[in-house]
Amino acid sequence: MRVLLTGATGFVGRGVAERVSTLIELDTVAALRKPVSDLPKSIGSLQIPGVEPNTDWRNELKGVNAIIHMAARVHVMNEISLQPLAEFRKVNVDGTLNLARQAATAGVRRFIFISSVKVNGEGTTEGVPYIADALPVPVDPYGISKMEAEQGLRALAVETGMEVVIIRPTLVYGPGVKANFLNMMRWLHKGIPLPFGAIYNQRSLVALDNLVDLIVTCVCHPAAANQTFLVSDGEDLSTTGLLRRMGIALGKPARLLPVPGRLLEASAAVLGKRSLSQRLCGSLQVNIDKTRELLNWAPPVSVDQALHKTAKHFLEQQCK
Repeated sequence: MRVLLTGATGFVGRGVAERVSTLIELDTVAALRKPVSDLPKSIGSLQIPGVEPNTDWRNELKGVNAIIHMAARVHVMNEISLQPLAEFRKVNVDGTLNLARQAATAGVRRFIFISSVKVNGEGTTEGVPYIADALPVPVDPYGISKMEAEQGLRALAVETGMEVVIIRPTLVYGPGVKANFLNMMRWLHKGIPLPFGAIYNQRSLVALDNLVDLIVTCVCHPAAANQTFLVSDGEDLSTTGLLRRMGIALGKPARLLPVPGRLLEASAAVLGKRSLSQRLCGSLQVNIDKTRELLNWAPPVSVDQALHKTAKHFLEQQCK
């Protein structure tokens, strides 16, 4: 079975590439904008100009049975474009649907689209998690663009018969993670006191290994066809709990000050950091019962196993 990967050099993409390279039943090729030397040797590569609305994929799609589409314009923390939604749509909607239409024409059987929980929204009431088939309520341009891509793919599936699988991950962490999760590990490693000792929110996270396992499961599983799945580790954590368990994994017990969450939220609002406050103090939970039951799937890696693997990689990098 021939599988085409897009976004294989990203954080999730590298995890998928490493996993599929071990599966002898899959003949995998990565579509790359420029050559790279650190992908598994068993994975072939094809050079493309980019995931653009007018990219010609005909040669790259010859003989392909399934596509795992991970390439995207991701959430931008410091957006400089005056029309951010237009910029997100260019790649995430128009580029995705251009690839999908050509894939259907070429006879590709299944198109796996890595979307985002941001399609569901930005936060939940504690104890009322998002479910995969609920009405989406995206807030920011990134989430809106992912929703529009999903809608276009579902319409294309009906029109052409190509199977579409949509996976919406929560926050992904694992070895090599960047952004806020990396900053959190740096703070803990340095022993910096943090004002997060009294945050009683609940957030769903997903370890890279668990997300990769689900993506690979969806390549061939017959029940995945034309379905939307949420994915997490199956154990929700508060910010306080996450920091404590990450501290244990790092061998650096977290030094947490019990500052009330409402005080942190008010301070963040004054400083113009509402979005950061939402991620640290707000809840975002997902229900993965559909994923478990329809695919007979369970996260193969526990939270603590994943945190220790992430911490080990972090510590190794600190020693270089």
